[in-house]
Amino acid sequence: MSGKFELKKSSNGQFHFNLKAGNGEIILSSEMYTTHAAALNGIESVRKNAPTDERYERKNAKNGQPMFNLKAANHQVIGSSEMYSSERAREEGIESVKKNAPGAALDDEA
Repeated sequence: MSGKFELKKSSNGQFHFNLKAGNGEIILSSEMYTTHAAALNGIESVRKNAPTDERYERKNAKNGQPMFNLKAANHQVIGSSEMYSSERAREEGIESVKKNAPGAALDDEA
């Protein structure tokens, strides 16, 4: 089973999406978008930027756990990972986004 984007509308009326791997695990989460169209543009930006290693900002969260942000060409964050137990696990997460995002289906629940 391949990855998919799940697009949802929040209770506050804004939109957000998650990229899920084939096993159903969330591997990337978006920020909130004010419109459905903006969220769709965010998904397309993830598809476009995911294969490029330079677009990944590898960092540690405030609690010290490894995580990453995926950035667009303009350096704006378009998605963030969950926290990982190790730097190796973070690299595996990045590889999963690179593999899954470009061809991921869209499940538009908004």
